[in-house]
Amino acid sequence: MSGPHDLFVRYTFGHPERAAAELRAVLPAHVVSAVDWTSLRREPGSVVDPELRETESDLLFTARLRTGHPLLLYVLLEHQSTVDRWMALRMLRYVVRQLERWRQEHPDSTGLPPILPLVMYHGPEGAWTAPRRVEELFALPEKEWARWRALVPRFEYLLDDLTAEREEALNSRPGPPLVRLAWLALRYGRSKALARKLPEWVAIFAQVQTGPGGTDGLAVLIRYLMLTGDEATREATGQVLHSVLGEQRKEELMRGYGEELIERGLQQGLERGREEGLAQGLVRGRAEAILRILTARDVPLNESARKRILSCTDMATLDRWFDKSLNATSFSAVFEDPA
Repeated sequence: MSGPHDLFVRYTFGHPERAAAELRAVLPAHVVSAVDWTSLRREPGSVVDPELRETESDLLFTARLRTGHPLLLYVLLEHQSTVDRWMALRMLRYVVRQLERWRQEHPDSTGLPPILPLVMYHGPEGAWTAPRRVEELFALPEKEWARWRALVPRFEYLLDDLTAEREEALNSRPGPPLVRLAWLALRYGRSKALARKLPEWVAIFAQVQTGPGGTDGLAVLIRYLMLTGDEATREATGQVLHSVLGEQRKEELMRGYGEELIERGLQQGLERGREEGLAQGLVRGRAEAILRILTARDVPLNESARKRILSCTDMATLDRWFDKSLNATSFSAVFEDPA
């Protein structure tokens, strides 16, 4: 299931016009002027590793330069709680995957299009500190360091560190109101300041509401704030909704998201319960298997030994006892620690 970060990011920045606002804000000026922005298109699919999809969202766009040459633009949004030192290596892997996919789709091409990787970060622990060049990750000999560095792969990603941007700077970036509001929400979304800031952004909320597709955009943004914010944020969100939509519409939205919060909590509880139940079942099954093996081998067991096996909850210990029980002639041989 996609998390609230992923859904919010894909809705906001998955649209070419809104993605262009982010890309124009970060790409070098000579690239911005060279791109034919009317040709920007979003491509389907993701190359993010499955185990990282809770902390990352990625989008791929294709465009053409004004010369007609193709261009790939790969955007990764990082929203985990800690800065990943190995991001340059991961980004290199993702970029290679995108290029391999492009090669499969263009078998007759004799060259690769340039691909520009961008990481947009909004974690709660301050500015991004990880190396942006993959060559900085190599442990090279100090002597003749420059010569060694010339031999390792070179790769660098662009970075939009929202946590390092001031509110005024984000609000003054050119772009649709929804994008400017998204930048601000992502910038302050993990901080205590969000609840205080939200009422100050009522004018931008109103611009989103009255713009093209405004109702949908506002609904996605409100959902994101309700699902990721604390109680103070939800209360401030309600105040903003009252100002922008009026009390009746505000109550309808708040009631719907309140029900979703309850449903999400119940679902998470059920999932944890299933996981815990599965783990308990595996432990119990392994303990009973040990008892069956010892019984089949005619190994006498007293009540104390039986209780010890059935009450053990450590799977590694049970696995060790299981292996010993296959050749045991007494229950003490099962419990003795390995030399």
